[in-house]
Amino acid sequence: MPAFCTHIQDIMNTEIAKSFTQLYGEGGEIATYFCPGRVNLIGEHIDYNGGFVFPAALTLGITSLVRKRADSIVRFSSMSMEGTFEIDLRSVLEKKTEYQWANYPIGVLSFLIMEGYSIQGADVLFSSTLPDGAGVSSSAAIEVLTTYLFLYENGDVDPDKVWISRFAQKVENKFIGVNCGIMDQFSVANGKANQAILLNCNNLNFSYFPVQLGEYKLVILNTNKRRELAESKYNERRSECDSALAILRKHSQYSDLCSANMEAVNEFIPDPVLKARARHVITENNRVLEACNVLERGNLARFGELLNESHFSLRDDYEVTGKELDTITESARNHPACLGARMTGAGFGGCGIALVKEAEMAGFIDEVGQAYREICKLEPAFYVSEIGDGVRKLF
Repeated sequence: MPAFCTHIQDIMNTEIAKSFTQLYGEGGEIATYFCPGRVNLIGEHIDYNGGFVFPAALTLGITSLVRKRADSIVRFSSMSMEGTFEIDLRSVLEKKTEYQWANYPIGVLSFLIMEGYSIQGADVLFSSTLPDGAGVSSSAAIEVLTTYLFLYENGDVDPDKVWISRFAQKVENKFIGVNCGIMDQFSVANGKANQAILLNCNNLNFSYFPVQLGEYKLVILNTNKRRELAESKYNERRSECDSALAILRKHSQYSDLCSANMEAVNEFIPDPVLKARARHVITENNRVLEACNVLERGNLARFGELLNESHFSLRDDYEVTGKELDTITESARNHPACLGARMTGAGFGGCGIALVKEAEMAGFIDEVGQAYREICKLEPAFYVSEIGDGVRKLF
């Protein structure tokens, strides 16, 4: 039977507190913070091309306990990942292989110091309910969470979440070395319960749309095929999009690739690979805008079709799916309780999402899980997604 989790909000008041005391000792005031992961309903690989995306924050996420210290030492540990890492804020903070996952919060501190913030030492413990490397933005969550909690603990009790989004993206780009767009950091920072965010990645204008799915639920389909974003072809795809835009700009001053049209692509881009990449970007941007309209009208059948079309475009034109994502989403689409399914995240493994009738959920999970295991020889996991709030202090 595949793992099946529903309504997950893992604050773990007692367990994480016990672990914190075991690691760092008794005494002092301990604060608790939370940052969710995210699911992008539709609009994949277009955030760095200036288009519209439609993400939502989850109730799955990362909890952090923090206690300030009187010195310049910061210690990071995690209940979900191995290793305890110690740094001195007076030293030069650099990305190091031996820091492993801690490079993300260390990068945040390095850039906060460069921004002129006076950071106090602290003991920090993370605990996550996000499947690591699965495409629900565990890296963005830990970046945003670390930024928020250190700003809050150092006196800014109402941090600007849009600024945090931009800042965390810069950490990912410049310190971690992944040339990501703004969507992941923005959605986990600014999410609202039961609402998705229509975000214009070109100017960060955004609005909230209620997500009312009636008898259907969004299900996260974890392939358990781990993908390391920094090692994937993510940067290659971005470079290909930049090349396509450079060609188009010889003929017209497009602000970004999403603002181009297929007539120009077909006329001016002879390379079939670059043409396919541009076709995905332009058509996916259009699908985002249509998805907002059909959800407002309650047309879930058409929304499901858009999910399918998005996956096919990511598979055929953008080539970022792979056997596992194709198998699990195809198995989902073949089930009569499913209106549509697509990969979500960067691809190359990770997660898909499906729109599934709640009353038939158990059968859906059994049948899709069995089909996936037989073909891919991996054990999937299924999460019924609730849409939650963004980063915040709990207590």
